This record gives sequence, structure tokens and C-alpha cells, in this order.
Amino acid sequence: MFGSSRNGKHAVRPAAVESLIGSRMSIHGDVEFAGGLHVEGQISGSVVAQGRDGTLTLTENGRIEGRVEVACAIINGQIVGDLSASERVELAANARIEGDVHYKTLLVAEGAQVNGRLMRIDEQRALPGLEHMPSALPAQA
Repeated sequence: MFGSSRNGKHAVRPAAVESLIGSRMSIHGDVEFAGGLHVEGQISGSVVAQGRDGTLTLTENGRIEGRVEVACAIINGQIVGDLSASERVELAANARIEGDVHYKTLLVAEGAQVNGRLMRIDEQRALPGLEHMPSALPAQA
């Protein structure tokens, strides 16, 4: 969405789209995926990526009602629930999130809205509930 890294570091590359939920599709139940998931439709249930490269792309008309746990999230639609990304969250101008956002790197376009808390995943501990994600940092003893 935003294209380049300004600080000279290599940006995290989203996974290639392997799964598509089309604009006329509605899913009632939890979704688990690997690689890239492109959502133009509706999901009522949690969305969880398996592996380090799990990337969710939610288009302008897409909607998720439930918890989202991924490595990278590119959001231009609506999420009603918490969003946890172990690597990167990109919020486009039409992004609407009603819930907390946990992130390592965050990019926000003008017009994006979050009705909840923004919480950076610090390098000392992982977020509760993300322990199963391989790219989450280990908790301190």
C-alpha cells in the first residue's frame, strides 16, 4: 500500500495471495490460513494465520467481525474485534477498526479510524494470545 521504506531498511514483504474471499461471499465461522488471504466479502468469526508469512488484505468493502491474528495486515475495510499483527499493520484511508490493535510496525493513512487502543509489541515480551505465532517474540521468564 505505502510502497517503500523511508529509513533504508528492507520492508516486510506481504505473502502472495493464495486464498480469496470474494465480495459476494459470507463466512460464518473461524478462518485459518497460510500465506496470503484477500478478503472482499464478510467473515463472522476469528481469522488466524498459520506461520510467519500470514498476510491479510481486507478491501474497502470487506468486513470481519471477530479476532484477527496475522503476521501482516493491510486493512482498508472494517474489523469489529481486536487485530494482532506480529510484524506489520497498514491502515488505509477507509480502514475502520472497532477494537484494539497490537502491532510491531504501524503505518496509518489519513482518514483511517481506530476505536480502541494502539499497542506496540515491544521486543521484551510477546502479547498474550500470540505465543503460538512463530514470529512473536518470546515472553520473559
